[in-house]
Amino acid sequence: MQRLLEPKTYTAIKFSERLADNGILPSMGSVGDSYDNALMENFFSTLKIELVYRTSWRTRDEAENAIFTYIDGWYNRERIQKDLGWLSPDEYEAAWYTNNIDAPNPVNTTHEQALAC
Repeated sequence: MQRLLEPKTYTAIKFSERLADNGILPSMGSVGDSYDNALMENFFSTLKIELVYRTSWRTRDEAENAIFTYIDGWYNRERIQKDLGWLSPDEYEAAWYTNNIDAPNPVNTTHEQALAC
């Protein structure tokens, strides 16, 4: 008798196949190993320590806006990172494009130019 796969298992298999078909390696560990969800658990821990536990909001909208501002305005752009030589992602990317003159800088590139690359 053939065992039926649960819908979430089937989705995970199809997702993994889609990544492989496009030459993309997954950034998370597989189920059951020590790396499973470690990246996201670390991020959410940092978010809670640096923002959530230090602040209270009157409405859900205020909380959502604060979390969005933290992630898109601070964490992804300005937060210095050891692996980037104690630079922010924006500083690191600007330095990389300065040192790689032939590479198109997406900040100064039109959509059509980016598609042509």
